[in-house]
Amino acid sequence: MTASCGSRRIPARRPESSFSCWSFVGILLVVLLPTSTDACGAPPRYESMMLKGGSNDVYQPGDTVEYQCRPGYIPILPRLPVLSVCRSDNTWEPLQEACSRKPCPQLPDPLNGQVSGNFQFGSEAHYTCNNGYHLVGEATLYCELSGNTVDWSADPPQCEKILCRPPKQIENGITNTQKESYEYNEVVIYSCASNIYSLIGNSTLICTGHDLWSSNPPECKVVRCKSPVPKNGQLLSGHKVQFSYQDKVLLGCKEGFHPQGSKTVVCGANSEWEPQPPECISGPAPGPSTLSPPTHSPPADALGAGGIAAIVISVVAVIAIIGGGLLSLHKKKKGTYLTGESHREVKFISL
Repeated sequence: MTASCGSRRIPARRPESSFSCWSFVGILLVVLLPTSTDACGAPPRYESMMLKGGSNDVYQPGDTVEYQCRPGYIPILPRLPVLSVCRSDNTWEPLQEACSRKPCPQLPDPLNGQVSGNFQFGSEAHYTCNNGYHLVGEATLYCELSGNTVDWSADPPQCEKILCRPPKQIENGITNTQKESYEYNEVVIYSCASNIYSLIGNSTLICTGHDLWSSNPPECKVVRCKSPVPKNGQLLSGHKVQFSYQDKVLLGCKEGFHPQGSKTVVCGANSEWEPQPPECISGPAPGPSTLSPPTHSPPADALGAGGIAAIVISVVAVIAIIGGGLLSLHKKKKGTYLTGESHREVKFISL
């Protein structure tokens, strides 16, 4: 049997795609698997220092940044750069503050005063004056930025002597002195020009601050209070024909009446009695009962064992004393006694 070999027909091959399944797997792994970022974040911030130049979002290990002093600060060690490096563990090399606060100009004590505080940037200076002087200007100054340097927020104040202008003159009144100005703690005394007037208020004023007196001036006015005796009442003390300012009286009521209100009243600045005089009410004055509460002997139980024992001992002692006296008297009936140089027998008559 012979075999013949004929020509075979080979099927045509499809063209290869440029995107294989392995490429898809690779992309998927890139998306799903976390990637490591070998980088540092933003450099740390400091109170006295700031970055020199711009700042990046990401820094690679080995990258270096330089710091400079903020406004208001100066380098502690001049001419030495302050550098921080992004380390291999993605952290920045820590730094110490390399800048200090700038000092403001030195402030001397004012004449008749003192200044206290810190004279560095961001600090305050406080001024006070000696007794008898007052401050003219700002009491507190601030050390703050002024251009490229630091300076005080205002000019230093001064301490000037405390003076008061003359206090107000009052109608119908006079003062013990007349001056153009008064120094600290000087005194002005007021009085009324005539006895018909009463001085209402403080008669003595003291200069306690710059144009500041211890109180307002008093006033001189005529004060006359009418008789305070109420109906069916009587005057017990303070008898006068006319009642003037601050006159004090004691009031009472006639027989068969009793006072309702304050019995002591004073003539006030408005020619009125303070408080108002009392009223005399008909009838006896109300008061607590005069009957004494009945007294009762405490029961035997209230004495207790100690009280009963004390009573028994007292009774026994009294009996013993009486018995001793009787026995002594019985012996003396046939007794003897010595009188100086003789020894005589004395016979007693039985009682």
